[in-house]
Amino acid sequence: MIRVKIGHFIAKHKKLIAAICLLLLIPSVFGYVDTRINYDVLSYLPDSLETVSGQDIMVDEFGMGAFSMVIVEGMEPKEVVSLKEEMLKVDHVEDIVWYDNFVDISVPMEMIPDDLREAFNKGDATMMVVLFDDTTSSDDTMEAVSQLRKVVSKDCFISGMSGIVTDIKNLALQEMPIYVVIAATLSLLVLMGTMESFVVPFLFLFSIGAAILYNLGSNIFLGEISYITQALTAVLQLGVTMDYSIFLLNSYEENKKIYGADKEEAMAHAISKTFTSVLGSSVTTVAGFLALMFMTFALGRDIGIVMSKGVIIGVICCVTLLPSLILIFDKWIERTSHKPLIPDLSKISAFLTKHYRIFILLFICILPVAYYGNKHVEVYYNLDQSLPKDLDSSKANAKLDHSFHMNNIYIAMLDKNLSAKDKSSMMDDIDQVDGIKTALGIPSIVGAAIPDDMLPEQATEMLRSDKHELIFICSDYKSATDQVNHQIQEIGRIVKSYDKDAIIIGEAPLMKDLADVTNVDLANVNMVSILAIFIIIMLVFKSISLPVILVSVIEFAIFINMAIPYYSGIELPFVASIVIGTIQLGATVDYAILMTTRYQNERLAGVGKKEAIMIAHNTSMKSVLTSGLSLFAATFGVACYSRIDMIGSICTLLARGAVISTIVVLTVLPALFTVFDPLICKTTLAFRRKNNEV
Repeated sequence: MIRVKIGHFIAKHKKLIAAICLLLLIPSVFGYVDTRINYDVLSYLPDSLETVSGQDIMVDEFGMGAFSMVIVEGMEPKEVVSLKEEMLKVDHVEDIVWYDNFVDISVPMEMIPDDLREAFNKGDATMMVVLFDDTTSSDDTMEAVSQLRKVVSKDCFISGMSGIVTDIKNLALQEMPIYVVIAATLSLLVLMGTMESFVVPFLFLFSIGAAILYNLGSNIFLGEISYITQALTAVLQLGVTMDYSIFLLNSYEENKKIYGADKEEAMAHAISKTFTSVLGSSVTTVAGFLALMFMTFALGRDIGIVMSKGVIIGVICCVTLLPSLILIFDKWIERTSHKPLIPDLSKISAFLTKHYRIFILLFICILPVAYYGNKHVEVYYNLDQSLPKDLDSSKANAKLDHSFHMNNIYIAMLDKNLSAKDKSSMMDDIDQVDGIKTALGIPSIVGAAIPDDMLPEQATEMLRSDKHELIFICSDYKSATDQVNHQIQEIGRIVKSYDKDAIIIGEAPLMKDLADVTNVDLANVNMVSILAIFIIIMLVFKSISLPVILVSVIEFAIFINMAIPYYSGIELPFVASIVIGTIQLGATVDYAILMTTRYQNERLAGVGKKEAIMIAHNTSMKSVLTSGLSLFAATFGVACYSRIDMIGSICTLLARGAVISTIVVLTVLPALFTVFDPLICKTTLAFRRKNNEV
């Protein structure tokens, strides 16, 4: 067989393969360092959205793509002007909007139009709007925010999405190396307890670590990846691909009993067997990740491509690098062998399979409760909510709310040829919308009666291009709330009644689109992942009933996992609610496939129903526990440590999901085999052929 020949080649040239794998780490490191990380999830919205295309128009026509609100306290107007001049010196700050753009600071505050005065001043607090010449999450904009923070004093606060993205970047850069250390350490502890040698866990971690680095390095061909993808890649790849390493080692130990002292021969056959088994197992995992690519929200494609690639690379390293390392360090493995800490589980296995009626009853009782909780779990879309409250951006957003009773600013972009009368009337209509603090545009500064050629040049350059004119809308409502979404919808109706091509752009409109897009994605991606894995299982087992049973078992585990936040009153970040279903399904359905394969083989060998289920359960239990514990270990520590809720929540769900899936597979799956065994035999091709032969 060609697989055995390949196995012989790997075993014979173990040192060469290990050396090549080590050398490949060098370009991987350079690729990893040179891959840009995107810290703005809003940038993954589809380009077809008005809010996204409107931002491009802003950059092209007005030379600005993002803005931040800067609040200063206890400063005289002259001091504010001085600070503004210092801030304008920062690279990529295109302009700063303050009331001195429209009237001289020598004009008494009482003589300034109400809208203008209230927009920029409240008590001893003053607000400026800093306009950047690049998009919200560009490296230039984030660097500009960092430099602005150095320029302003402690009594100055920089709010807005660019500040949030900058804080996400800084926090992620601090935490990500620690994620890897935590995941590797906890995984090592699990392996120490389940493996029979103290050296093997280190070989496993080195092999998987190399695969992770290859994966991260190859991301350079994608141009950039999300910080969420980068944070999850190492953790997920470690937890998901650990099974393949365990399978190879077990196969090698079995073949050593057959081939004795010829360890290369034993490894060659172990590689062949592992490749066949792992290939089938990894396909379901890859399918789960690839389902994310069907999301309109491009973050799903980002995670899907990187994680699918990671699983494939993990399989390759499992049958090349790992066997080479095992053969090279075989003497050390034997010298450090010890009894595994996991005791004999046969009695527990017998108890679980014997009392199947209890687990069927629990399944029937829990299912509707879990399904309801899964369907009604609350999610949030406000990115600020996912960050610690002691960050600069969080403090600034709180200050903006406290001092100006304002939570965000967004923009209406209009045709510049709209008449002054219509613009003034439109702004009056906008001011009447609930939650609008003020609408700031040329009409609110000079009034409708002033001719265009008498408008302040500073104002017209900033608020008008050759094609469009801008109106800044200040809202009391927080982004990603029902109130602001309704407000945006109402303002959109108003501005389009005057100009059908008008566009509403900014942080709050983007988050509204984010909610609309991902609500559709959630249903689509779950359907695609279930269908894909259903078809794969159907083809593997050549059965109609087994895919239904296996997918139902893991979906039941997912329902329980997602219902816990609902009944606990915990809101989840929107990303977690979307990706967890596909990731948990793809990553843990292997547990069910492992037990099902043994059950089917035993039944085809003529073993009775109960005995076949007991054998399948007893022989699979340790492997399922080890796999579940590995995924739990890789994600639990990160969940506890991370201060970024977008990452922490996903890892919490994955850690808990690994435990729940393990328990459900070890309890509910054998119970369903017991109940539906006659149906399985009738709807599985192998059983039907056997019956026909008889």
